[in-house]
Amino acid sequence: MTPIIEIDGVTKVYPAGFRQTTTALDDVTLSIAEGGATTTAIAGESGSGKTTLARLLLGFVAPTRGEVRFRGKSLARMSAAERRDFRRDVQPIFQDPFDVFNPFYRIDHVLTTPARRYGLARSDSAARPLIEDALRRVGLRPQDTLGRFPHELSGGQRQRIMVARAVLLRPKLIIADEPVSMVDASLRATILDELRTLNRELGISIVYITHDLTTAYQICDNIVVLYQGAVAEAGSVERVIRDPKHPYTQLLISSIPLPEAVRSWGREEFRTTDAAPARKSAGCRFAPRCDSALAVCWSAPPQNFVCDPDRLVACHLYRDFPVAATPDIAAAFALAPHSLGA
Repeated sequence: MTPIIEIDGVTKVYPAGFRQTTTALDDVTLSIAEGGATTTAIAGESGSGKTTLARLLLGFVAPTRGEVRFRGKSLARMSAAERRDFRRDVQPIFQDPFDVFNPFYRIDHVLTTPARRYGLARSDSAARPLIEDALRRVGLRPQDTLGRFPHELSGGQRQRIMVARAVLLRPKLIIADEPVSMVDASLRATILDELRTLNRELGISIVYITHDLTTAYQICDNIVVLYQGAVAEAGSVERVIRDPKHPYTQLLISSIPLPEAVRSWGREEFRTTDAAPARKSAGCRFAPRCDSALAVCWSAPPQNFVCDPDRLVACHLYRDFPVAATPDIAAAFALAPHSLGA
């Protein structure tokens, strides 16, 4: 399938004080196929590069090195018409639903404006049926929502409106950056289920940025685990979550709370090598925290090793496995939905 969007060898470096820089993303290659209607999680702890990746995919920031392409055309070289198509077909859902709204405008404004800008209807009255349909698709009643100001709605309602705004344009891809981290736990499953339903019924691919592996497993087909801006592990979410290979992924999985008190918190620790925190690695970024680090881990960055047909692992522990023939980590994805999401 032709990628609707791809990042090719992208590195993003930010200034961090006088003559200092921070590498937020380092040599990452990823593509999302058009028409595949997949859901891909980008996971990792804070500072791993998740939001930077989302902003690059949305064209909000430019890469320091590498290229971001939409349907084969670099975002940096798009014409006005091409950028307009890009803005319509790749829609964001942000973390904080309140920051998106202008408190002086009614809720209708964030829905009628894109309908007018992208020619969905000739007037606000003509756009009304489309807006009402979008609201119903995300579980909102138009009569209880339209005409109100943002502060009159709950955080969950505001976030659903942002999902409705994205759906209104019938995009090919939604970039959802921590879309449920600021809503009540009782609403998270509902909003995520609505995203999954939109993926199935409308064929919209979703890139789901999250630190929560539990929700990633619930709604996603594939997963990319980032650590300090580099890919640690990628593949089908079923295989990666159930049988993690990279020590960092294992650490993330071990931190997921269990539904029953079958272990005592605080007794299990992820050990580090001697004096590891003070030692810098020229090879694997995770070596200072890794209990299984080898000598080569400190001197040479790992390649992407193919441990399974639908999984890549960037770890020297698997150096006896074949090296991936392509740097595109999407090659490891199993395109069929995983068993719990089908």
